Amino acid sequence: MTPLLITASGFSELLGPFQYEFMQRALITSILVGGVCGVLSCFVVLKRWALLGDAISHAVLPGVAIAYLLGLPFFIGAFVSGALTSLGIGVIERNTRIKEDAAMGIMFTGAFALGVVIISYIASSTHLMHILFGNVLGVRMAVLQLTLFASVVTLTAIFLFYKEFLLYTFDPVQASALGMNTAAIHYGLMMLLTLTIVASLETVGIILVVAMLITPGATAYLLVNSLPRMMLVAAGCGILSAVSGLYLSFTFNLASGGSIVLVATLLFLLAFLFGRQGVLARWLRHRNAAARI
Repeated sequence: MTPLLITASGFSELLGPFQYEFMQRALITSILVGGVCGVLSCFVVLKRWALLGDAISHAVLPGVAIAYLLGLPFFIGAFVSGALTSLGIGVIERNTRIKEDAAMGIMFTGAFALGVVIISYIASSTHLMHILFGNVLGVRMAVLQLTLFASVVTLTAIFLFYKEFLLYTFDPVQASALGMNTAAIHYGLMMLLTLTIVASLETVGIILVVAMLITPGATAYLLVNSLPRMMLVAAGCGILSAVSGLYLSFTFNLASGGSIVLVATLLFLLAFLFGRQGVLARWLRHRNAAARI
């Protein structure tokens, strides 16, 4: 009986933090953000859009600042700013000799600098830190509802247009030859990225959301070989990272966004070392091959 009592007591203590309402909101928000970021990170990794995710995440800052100045919800300003930046990158790339990576760098650094300048006049440094690095423990009900809405829209769009996104990701030339509107697919993915980044704003922040849009997908890429399984593994890694980071943040009084990203990075390192395509697996294959010779 004693071991059972100890186990039950330990389990109850483990779940203790989640008896608080703010922790329940944070938990649900973390699961949503981790899952949807994980799914989208697969497309970001496969399309080599890491810099694009970075560009959009930084570009929402002036929209947040202007929305704060006008008394509007952050969501509106952030989404408009991110969407305009996405379109601006495409306009520069298509109408000049400047390549996509340079266009991204120009747009996101300029937008981010504008946001920092505006915030320095209208808000305290505490507000700036909160926007940059997130605070999942302080998530309000309105933010939870926004995150749920963004998650449902994003996952529904991926489900409905999965074949189009799949073909565009691996062979955009064939997708165009089959009559698909590749420009619409391209900007559609950009809008989903923008929506997800905006929804993650108060959870992991503008800067760290880039990691959640790259690391889970990169981890899954080392473990599986098909896109459906990659999306499932990436979503699982994202959720595990978000929930574990949340718990560590509450227990040890750490920055929530940083904790979530560190757990995601740890999962990537484990996959890098011990995954099917990891360092250890390759070393064992080489050793076995040498032994047979």
